[in-house]
Amino acid sequence: QSPKVLEDKTSLDLLEIMSNLSYDDSNMTFLDYDAAPCHNQYCAFFQHVAPTFLAITCAVATLGTGALLVALVKQPNAWGWPQSRALVAQLDMGMGLFAVMLPPVAVGIRQGWWLGSGLCRLTHLLWHWSLFAQGLLVGSGSYGTAWCRWDSRSRRLAVAVWAGALLMATPAALASGTVAAPEPSCIRRSVDVLSPVYLLHLGLCLCLFLLLPAALVVATLAVPQLRVGWEPRVGVSWLFFGLWAPYGVGLAVDFLLHAQLLQPTCGTFEHFDYVLGLSEGLGVLHCCLVPTALLALRLC
Repeated sequence: QSPKVLEDKTSLDLLEIMSNLSYDDSNMTFLDYDAAPCHNQYCAFFQHVAPTFLAITCAVATLGTGALLVALVKQPNAWGWPQSRALVAQLDMGMGLFAVMLPPVAVGIRQGWWLGSGLCRLTHLLWHWSLFAQGLLVGSGSYGTAWCRWDSRSRRLAVAVWAGALLMATPAALASGTVAAPEPSCIRRSVDVLSPVYLLHLGLCLCLFLLLPAALVVATLAVPQLRVGWEPRVGVSWLFFGLWAPYGVGLAVDFLLHAQLLQPTCGTFEHFDYVLGLSEGLGVLHCCLVPTALLALRLC
């Protein structure tokens, strides 16, 4: 007899990778993996833990970004290269924007998303805008002296970074949307996994979370001039990449499963949601840990 797996709103995407799904009138999902019972309990865990985690993270991030802003205002001349005041201020703004998005996401998870599809897409747009901007800022601040002072050159670079990040975040907004069952929910992907808009979004995420930090590491090791000019303090801002890299890997595996380029198993069905969710939770912590690390850097 085929095992039964309860279907709910957050497991809908993962279920799409299964090729032998069928539904009955009792709203149950049946899968056959050699009669092995497959029970994905991630949704109940996610709905119980995620709102509290996001609320605590938002509170800590607000304190951290606020303290960093105060330090920037009170000690304007204390932020020398490589962690210049202009660069740190923009990183702080990006982390603050990211933290602002956490409360509506937490409420939407706990009570259902009742704000409509438009605000759902706007939330994903701002969420990813802040992420892409921070990644580009860290990458551009790793080498050279572009952020050494706030002049016409650095102002043009700032405009380019934030405008480029907004453009890069647009596919995330177009790919997101709302689902109605069993209650309204704002999901990250409401289009087909092979749709051009999602493939563009996925490619941009992989470039930011995996390819960009890998390129920076290779450049540091391969170019002697960059190694000489590199200071250990630059590694503090690279904490952003370290926290989000596992999520980038998770997104890549998630795509391979949905596209059926990897054969799903019962164990995959039961555990991959946890892996992807925990990796995203690790990345979310950047808005708490990076301000703390930058403040600690300033005190050292």
